[in-house]
Amino acid sequence: LSLCAFVPSIFSCLCALFFGQVKAMLEKLQAMEEEHNRLANLLSDPQVIADRSKYDEYVKRYNGLKNSVGKFQDYKQVQKEIEEAKAILSDKGADRELLFLAEEELRQSEGKKVELEEELGQLLRPRRDKDEGRNAIVEIRAGTGGDEAGLFAGDLFRMYCRYAEKQGWKIELMDSHSTGRGGFKEVIFGVEGKGAHWRLQYEGGVHRVQRVPETESQGRIHTSTVTVAVLPEAKEVEVKISPEDLRIDTFRAGGPGGQHVNVTDSAVRIIHLPTGIVVQCQDEKSQHKNRAKAMRVLRARIFQHLKERQEAKISEGRRTQVGRGDRSEKIRTYNFPQSRVTDHRTGLTLHKLDEVLKGDLEELIEASLSSMEKKS
Repeated sequence: LSLCAFVPSIFSCLCALFFGQVKAMLEKLQAMEEEHNRLANLLSDPQVIADRSKYDEYVKRYNGLKNSVGKFQDYKQVQKEIEEAKAILSDKGADRELLFLAEEELRQSEGKKVELEEELGQLLRPRRDKDEGRNAIVEIRAGTGGDEAGLFAGDLFRMYCRYAEKQGWKIELMDSHSTGRGGFKEVIFGVEGKGAHWRLQYEGGVHRVQRVPETESQGRIHTSTVTVAVLPEAKEVEVKISPEDLRIDTFRAGGPGGQHVNVTDSAVRIIHLPTGIVVQCQDEKSQHKNRAKAMRVLRARIFQHLKERQEAKISEGRRTQVGRGDRSEKIRTYNFPQSRVTDHRTGLTLHKLDEVLKGDLEELIEASLSSMEKKS
């Protein structure tokens, strides 16, 4: 039999499969739109508004559907435009100019339809990780290398801030201990935005820098390290913390001296007695604000602790990310003399160090996500 004889049947099968998938997707989106409308009505119900936990739950579900439903409504509008254009083209009495405009609108609308179908397919795919939609809390600490490590910790902090800005995310400083000249012994910050934890999760680990310090008179290259930990931010309903399990101390915040030293006991240190986890925040002048930020960091660390224990992977997660800060425990090297960045997990090397430090992390992050997905 000729191969040509099979081509029509193969094409028919592919078309049936494609249209079947589109039909199933549209049915799912229709159900999501109905749920979105139902939640909108519930959120205006006085009884729901009075029940804070239920209201927060409905808001979370409503916001979770908002993007997909919005795209679905765009899709329906484009579909309507296609039908209107086709109706004009089928009208034998329509003038030539109107037919020309209808053909152009049909072409553009069909292109939009294909794009929206791809976007909706991505939005409806199963989540790759249960923490994918979470915000992140990032902890950066100077490792080996003294002042140079502190300076590079500051470089990494600014790098992630610039990357967050490019993504449209919001950065909130939780706590920091500066070394002067733009360096940090430690800096902890929250990253709020769509896909924040998912995209940053593999940034956790030891980052190594090779460069000539400003204080080096002989021009010798020094090697220093900085540790990064990326934690999924937990909600209050996910991590219940009993007040009896906390020891809370207040003290005066440290500073560079002079007028910058806090004269009130605004800094807060919280110890979670069951796990021994300690969190300290002092960046805000208000004790209340420092305590709220400390609780957010504490909740994220406890959530990660419980997650590791549940998954029976105590040696992974945050402990693996942080390690001891030794030079040998590296995930990435930033070589200044050669303007080179190398990710040791994926093997990717980029010769554009300046751009990377300005927040151009997309290639590195995409390579990490792709590599880890293949391994899983």
